[in-house]
Amino acid sequence: MSSRSSLNASLYKCVWVSVMTMASKIIVLVQLSLNKSVAMTNKLGEYLLDQGYKKTKLHFTRTNHFKIGAKINGIKGQFIVDTGASNSCIGFDEAEQFKLVSKDSDILAAGAGSTNMETKVSEDNTVRIGNWKKDKMVLVLFNLSHVNTALVNHESEPVDGIIGADILKKGKAVIDYGKNYLYLK
Repeated sequence: MSSRSSLNASLYKCVWVSVMTMASKIIVLVQLSLNKSVAMTNKLGEYLLDQGYKKTKLHFTRTNHFKIGAKINGIKGQFIVDTGASNSCIGFDEAEQFKLVSKDSDILAAGAGSTNMETKVSEDNTVRIGNWKKDKMVLVLFNLSHVNTALVNHESEPVDGIIGADILKKGKAVIDYGKNYLYLK
């Protein structure tokens, strides 16, 4: 073998070792990054609890909604969590159950395939979700039959209402979609 061939072979081995070493460093770096991400995800709940948030379990339904237990004026109910609903709502049929005092409203509701639905408004309500509680909450009442019909048609249980963006915003909500928890502060 000529000295030139020998030199080329040595350079090739050197470059190959260098590339392999660099590749293993990249793999180790990627693995470390993934481990750090997993650790950060596991610590999200701890961090939020340290910041004063309250943690409540969400239940995933067959309709791909989150359902949550909550108390309205001390009465337990089941609610869909809907980040797209501007207001939290209770069905007309549940107004008495939740001790709601309502008044007529000029606002027409729309959503979930229905439009121009008449509403009523109930002020000065207490909402408790897990250990999180807020007083003087305004709730909108409207006909939830179309929502519950859709749920039942998909073999899900009907709900008493909807927890909407108003409550989620007031509670500075964080939803952990991976672990099915709602954090409110």
